[in-house]
Amino acid sequence: MKYKTEQEEFWTTEFGNDYIGRNSDYTVNIPLFSKVISGTSNVRSIIEFGCNIGLNLKALNSLLPKCKLTGVEINKSACNHLHEWGKCDVVNESIFNYSKDKKYDLSIIKGVLIHINPDMLNDVYEKLYRSSGRYIFVAEYYSPTPVNIEYRGYKDRLFKRDFAGEILDKYSDLELLDYGFIYHRDNNFPQDDINWFLLEKKV
Repeated sequence: MKYKTEQEEFWTTEFGNDYIGRNSDYTVNIPLFSKVISGTSNVRSIIEFGCNIGLNLKALNSLLPKCKLTGVEINKSACNHLHEWGKCDVVNESIFNYSKDKKYDLSIIKGVLIHINPDMLNDVYEKLYRSSGRYIFVAEYYSPTPVNIEYRGYKDRLFKRDFAGEILDKYSDLELLDYGFIYHRDNNFPQDDINWFLLEKKV
């Protein structure tokens, strides 16, 4: 497979495989998505970009067991885990190569935009937007101005900025429905200091 950025290739290597072992508990995502889903209505189909082994999709499946799930993931080992789980459609390719026109009630991305080459962010925003029939969910590290941070000893592998704000500026028919923050010291369901945003297309 030919990649457009070095960041893509990075996640297909042993580093991407090792990430799987460091992150395996989907239950911490259930409270977050319970709150998110409570702000929506009639969500029957969901697509996640950069789903890894499906920790978000598994949480969503526990909340919406009849919902049709699709995951787009670049790492082959992660996709094998998803196939074994057997409760979602799996697309093993880069987000940039995803080209289907199908719309889902909710498109989501969580902890992925921070690893995208900044020059390619608009491509990912477009995938999220075009794949959504109504809702978009974004959960990432936030910074009011773009910053490049060293990631586990690697440079140009983690970027922080106002991703949701950029998406709202890019698409005038989107509005902010809800947002929040999850602290790494949360007593029950800690996450990695992420900000989340739920957007909706205006009717």
